[in-house]
Amino acid sequence: MDWEVELISLYLFVCKHYENELSNYCMRMTNYANLKFSDEEAITLYLYGVIEGYRTIQEIHRYANKHLKGYFPKLPGYKAFDRRINQLHDVFSPLVSFICEELTFIQNAEFLTGLTDSMPIIMAQRGRRFNAKVAPEIATNNGYCATKKLHYYGVKLHAVASRKKGSLPVPVCLGLTEAGMHDRKAFEQIIPALPENMIDCYADKAYQVAAEPVHKEYHVTLLTPVKKKKRQNFLDAADQWLSTAISQVRQPIESFFNWLNEKTGIQIASKVRSYKGLMVHVFGKLAAALFIMRERMMVTV
Repeated sequence: MDWEVELISLYLFVCKHYENELSNYCMRMTNYANLKFSDEEAITLYLYGVIEGYRTIQEIHRYANKHLKGYFPKLPGYKAFDRRINQLHDVFSPLVSFICEELTFIQNAEFLTGLTDSMPIIMAQRGRRFNAKVAPEIATNNGYCATKKLHYYGVKLHAVASRKKGSLPVPVCLGLTEAGMHDRKAFEQIIPALPENMIDCYADKAYQVAAEPVHKEYHVTLLTPVKKKKRQNFLDAADQWLSTAISQVRQPIESFFNWLNEKTGIQIASKVRSYKGLMVHVFGKLAAALFIMRERMMVTV
């Protein structure tokens, strides 16, 4: 897609949702606000900057100032733009929800196979995590990433996505918790929000209930690899086969997180300096990545 067409498409998409719902999340309690540079323009510019590979608001503003002044003639200075984006932090979370709903609608599957996992959003790591104090409303220093064997200060992104054969899974539910939140506890909060037509959900061992690989919850059957019993060195052949099959099915959720981080750099949030900035960093980058996914899915429909 031509970059100008992509930019205009993104702007129209933002305007549609801003007019219908998003404006309710950024009401101003003041008699005067200089809106020569509109909210829709600010949101569009931030998302487009992330899509183009820029990781910080400063990089996005520098890029726009050099190359996009024709489309954003009233672009303010960097400090004003940064302040404006942070004022709009409440907009990005509902925007992510709206895009997820649209993606599920585009997928149009009779039954959904769920995949769930979590990803650390790292604001400080190792010894530095004890001195970090940014966004104490949600960030904590008790995070641990088993994959990286890393202790960190920050938050954790949880996702439930529907399996799509031959492609990345489609996000259905996305949520943010403190870094120390156990995956199982977070999943229990997500279950009531899952679609009725999601009948199976595949996860890793952290989601198990009473060490059972198959567990029925509400309308969802949760499937996890088999855990070894105490003093058990090897799994039985049937259990090993089941674990391998489940792991293969849930592997795309890891690919989704890798793709998300590659496109947006969402995992490292060391330059975030406030709660508002953290919300923009996480949900703004999620919205940008999901817009890319939306455009790809609409082309293949």
